[in-house]
Amino acid sequence: MKRITLNSDVFQLLEEWAPRYLAYDWDNVGLQIGSFTNPVKKIMVTLDVLDSVVDEAIEKNVDLIIAHHPILFKSINQIDVNSPQGAIIQKLIKYDISVYASHTNLDAAHGGVNDMLCDELLMGKREVLLPTYTEQLYKIAVYVPSTHVDQLRSALSYSGAGHIGNYSHCTFQTEGQGTFMPLEGTDPYIGSKNDLTKVDEVKVETIVQENKLSKVVSSMVKAHPYEEVAYDIFPVENEGVTYGIGRSGKLQTDMSLKDLSEHVKKVLNVQHVRVTGDLDKNISKIAILGGSGEKYIDQAIKHGADVYITGDVTFHTAQDAWQKGLSIIDPGHHAEKVMIQAVKHYIEEQIQDNSVEIITSVSNTDPFQFV
Repeated sequence: MKRITLNSDVFQLLEEWAPRYLAYDWDNVGLQIGSFTNPVKKIMVTLDVLDSVVDEAIEKNVDLIIAHHPILFKSINQIDVNSPQGAIIQKLIKYDISVYASHTNLDAAHGGVNDMLCDELLMGKREVLLPTYTEQLYKIAVYVPSTHVDQLRSALSYSGAGHIGNYSHCTFQTEGQGTFMPLEGTDPYIGSKNDLTKVDEVKVETIVQENKLSKVVSSMVKAHPYEEVAYDIFPVENEGVTYGIGRSGKLQTDMSLKDLSEHVKKVLNVQHVRVTGDLDKNISKIAILGGSGEKYIDQAIKHGADVYITGDVTFHTAQDAWQKGLSIIDPGHHAEKVMIQAVKHYIEEQIQDNSVEIITSVSNTDPFQFV
């Protein structure tokens, strides 16, 4: 649990879940407008930052908007306040409202947008549709007096080290004897200055992901009794956690394409879906990618999917998939709105007290309506 006082505290929380390095290189994630150091009392979560959303934020005295889609998606050379985008930027600056975007990094993150969609569709065991990043793993070995082994192991584990699959606190320890001589200017926990000291110590080894390494080392040093901590860190060849966009997996219960289409409409709260293929076709395995995913039709086929659920599918791409035997359910890009409640819930779970209020936008940002 953490106490939130500044925008940067919120950003840190979000990036522990969806690190910025998971984003595509063409994407623009993180702080869009505003300041890292602005105090924050009220946060609003939204899918998009449109004029109506900003007006809502002003009316509700919001300090920070968290969006999925960046407001500054491409580089701009000027801010024309007479253009829709320029007017929004001017309004945000005038009312001192910061904007932060978590886009393709939140798509790729475990528990992110694609997993949210899978959860809504009751997909069980799943795998990444298109891997984009595999985390480097490191082995950390630290030498500690036998009296402090349990204390140190807890510090390592609770800061993120020692996690292998669904197991935590994974370490290996070896008993031995450490030697050192405290010199002038030291304040040794054990031993006397200028005397060679021999101590029964334990070497504790564990594994840690790259993005957690700094936090683990900091926690380890804090929990260690020695003034100077002896430890080693080195990369290992073991394969770390794989991240990527989209997911594939089996439904908990097979259903027809027609029934699945109706289910998608219901759980994603969309007015309609576009569907290709035989509506009586039995669906067992699905691939899903939030947002615009027509580029990855072939990945869905390689995963053996009966149907691919994604948005913004164009005519000829849908035809090609149809001819290849892959059905498509297109609920539209706006189905990514599942992230709104999920991000709100995540922040609420992480904060220490109720000093920060988190709300969700009620503005409709879907440009389409159906007649």
